[in-house]
Amino acid sequence: AVSLPFAVGQCGNQVGCRFWDLALREHAAVNKKGIYDEALSSFFRNVDTRSGGNGPDIYKGKICSLKARALLIDMEEGVVNEILQGPLRDVFDSKQLITDVSGSGNNWAVGHKIYGCQYRENIVEKLRKTAEHCDCLQCFFIIHSMGGGTGSGLGTFVLNLLEEEFPEVYRFVTSVYPSGEDDVITSPYNSVLAMKELNEHADCVLPIENESLFEIVNKIHQMINSGKLGSTVKQNSLVTSSAGSAKTLQEKPFDAMNNIVANLLLNLTSSARFEGSLNMDLNEISMNLVPFPRLHYLVSSLTPLYTLADVNVPSRRLDQMFSDAFSRDHQLIQADPKHSLYLACALLVRGNVQVSDLRRNIERLKPSLHFVSWNQEGWKTGLCSVPPVGHSHSLLALANNTCVKPTFIELKDRFMKLYKKKAHLHHYLQIDGMEQSCFSEAISSLTDLIEEYNELDATKGGPRIDPSRLKIAV
Repeated sequence: AVSLPFAVGQCGNQVGCRFWDLALREHAAVNKKGIYDEALSSFFRNVDTRSGGNGPDIYKGKICSLKARALLIDMEEGVVNEILQGPLRDVFDSKQLITDVSGSGNNWAVGHKIYGCQYRENIVEKLRKTAEHCDCLQCFFIIHSMGGGTGSGLGTFVLNLLEEEFPEVYRFVTSVYPSGEDDVITSPYNSVLAMKELNEHADCVLPIENESLFEIVNKIHQMINSGKLGSTVKQNSLVTSSAGSAKTLQEKPFDAMNNIVANLLLNLTSSARFEGSLNMDLNEISMNLVPFPRLHYLVSSLTPLYTLADVNVPSRRLDQMFSDAFSRDHQLIQADPKHSLYLACALLVRGNVQVSDLRRNIERLKPSLHFVSWNQEGWKTGLCSVPPVGHSHSLLALANNTCVKPTFIELKDRFMKLYKKKAHLHHYLQIDGMEQSCFSEAISSLTDLIEEYNELDATKGGPRIDPSRLKIAV
């Protein structure tokens, strides 16, 4: 089964770059003989480069030249050019890139309406060509940010295209949400306009907040500097990837933050790539965790966090790892699932962990978590035997929980502050096909979503009522 990632915009491509780098390291650690195998085929093609660079795929045997199955799209060419000049340059070729020079000026309408129309045919053609190389296309991944113009506008345009062209293939979206102190003044407009598209066209969204990533990186710093974890950071640390010294952390905080998101995607796809006693593919996440089509936003948490800093520490007890996954310090969004309502929860465990460990910890944690009355057993579990590089085990928890509501309420408030004053609106309304109704529809879509979460929250703590079932006459 193959997942096809789309990196759209600056943030999407920076996260994508870290993801490909870490994925190659992970496969290199396992695949000592350099044989192109099933695990590699989920994200890479093995191309025979002897016949002028565009040779046929080789399915068995030695690795010749790995090409990532992906499309990189950005309307400024800076980040994509950086990737093409960096260590990953051989993993991509020009057929997988779509760039422009002028950017979207932090304007959703430019990305969605102007570049969407302009590049539509080019994107569809490259999408079909990339999909033709996939034996069994399981899902699409879009990695983008919500606050800028290209990621939010063109990113959601691509999402709609995927639904039109491949309606039966699941669409997973990893969306980086801006913080309240965002330096892009129009980010609330861009985010709310993008949210409407996510509500309607995505199967599953993993919202990630810049603030949470920043706090996690700061915590890792403090742990390293306090000497609590032993003062040594491995030279080939995953966070300090490029220069291999802790100094780069201060210089490029985004590298560390992007690594966290890349690790989330690695753990999310580990079951599709490696063997395990309980394999869980991505479609199962959507099928088991999304009981209502619009409520498809999942809160993610990663543990151990020092996977990211690659610090030399003794492996923590397994049970502690499960507890950590339900603590706020390990979440990639600032929310409080423990005091909100769970619709369902998935645990994706990697490493030498037994099914009995999983069951024991679920039973231990269950009493402290509020599950919706009609899905008290709403747990989905996956066990992958290959842990992340340098670790004995790791855990990714995905919760469909009403705690995402405050994030959406805050976003709505920030949108309304601008919208009441009609601030910066003319930048959008001068774009062809952009009407004021686009704004009112987007905010009402977000308001409806918040209302759906409110209705669920109102049932919390009520009596456990089994939903009425269809009576079948015998």
